[in-house]
Formats: sequence, C-alpha cells, structure tokens
Amino acid sequence: QVQLVESGGGLVQPGGSLRLSCVASGSISSINGLGWYRQAPGKPREQVAGITDGGSTVYMDSVKGRFTISLDNAKKTVYLQLNDLQPEDTAVYYCNAVRVVTMDGTSYPQIWGQGTLVTVSS
Repeated sequence: QVQLVESGGGLVQPGGSLRLSCVASGSISSINGLGWYRQAPGKPREQVAGITDGGSTVYMDSVKGRFTISLDNAKKTVYLQLNDLQPEDTAVYYCNAVRVVTMDGTSYPQIWGQGTLVTVSS
C-alpha cells in the first residue's frame, strides 16, 4: 500500500517559518511529480507548488520568493519551506504525488496525503 505521510504543520506568528515534509512509503519504483496544495476554510483547494522528477518547479504567484519546494528522490520525500508566513497562508496543506509506480508494476495516477494544518496568527 502506497501512502504519503506528512508532517511539519503548526502555529506560527506572521513572519515566521515552517518546513513541511511528505514521505512516500511503500515499494515504490518511481514518482513522476510531487506537489503541495492548500485549502482554507470555505475556499477551494489550490496548488501552492510543484516539482517534476526532472527538477522543474512551479509556484503560485502569492508565494513566489517566500516558499521553496525541494525533493530528495532517494528518500522519496518532498519538502516545502515556508518563509515570511502571513495570516492568509493559513490552511490545511496537502501533499500530492502523480504517476506513482510500485515495484510490482502497479500504477497510481494520483495519491494524496492526509493534510497538515498551518496556522499563522499573532
């Protein structure tokens, strides 16, 4: 069973920082891409950042220069460094993996993590 396990959320003051981690567990052969999404109460889920197996990254405009996505391919772990956090960043952050293939050849188009809560408040 392939799972994404997230950690790193918490409560911080405006201007503070957090580092989110997402580990893909199971007998995984490959993952084509990983991303971070967030969803605030009453608002739709939106993509914050993404990274491909080749290292290409994308960010939503409001987090450019503040957030950084990175990947440790050997550990099957994706990170999201959150800097200069603002109240509008408050949301549940979700990890997403696309085109996951296991050692026995099973293919998963998408896998989602359970979500980790980031709260930014003074």
